[in-house]
Amino acid sequence: MNVSRRELAVAGAVALTAPGLLLGGLASAQAADEAAVKESVEVLRKALLEADKAKLEQVASAQISYGHSDGRVETKEQFVNGVMTRKQRVKSLDFPELKVAVVGNAAIARHIYLAESELEGKATTTRIGALQVWQKQDGAWKLLARQGFRLPA
Repeated sequence: MNVSRRELAVAGAVALTAPGLLLGGLASAQAADEAAVKESVEVLRKALLEADKAKLEQVASAQISYGHSDGRVETKEQFVNGVMTRKQRVKSLDFPELKVAVVGNAAIARHIYLAESELEGKATTTRIGALQVWQKQDGAWKLLARQGFRLPA
């Protein structure tokens, strides 16, 4: 079989560029997943702020382990019920310093949990760290685990 220089050059060019094209596609898919996880984190933030039961149930996995900075750990039912029956009025809730890393069908989100709330006329500021573990379930990102923790002084 005779191979011309032109055919050899084309084959070489394809061989050199194909991995880059494949990796570019993977990077693009990962960027899309990171954006989707960030959007899910935002849905969670708004649902916590507005005590939106439907959104909380939508974004939380059935197997969620929701850990608070005081050591309490809640199931999905306990987590949703806790938000719906809380006594304090949450005036604002922000998740600054959000960082997301996607690995396959799992993602880790880290952020600061910064809330302004009021209970019986007394204003309170809550500033803790939060680690969230998200899992892609049936094409949607669901919160599988969350742990709040005290930040260093």
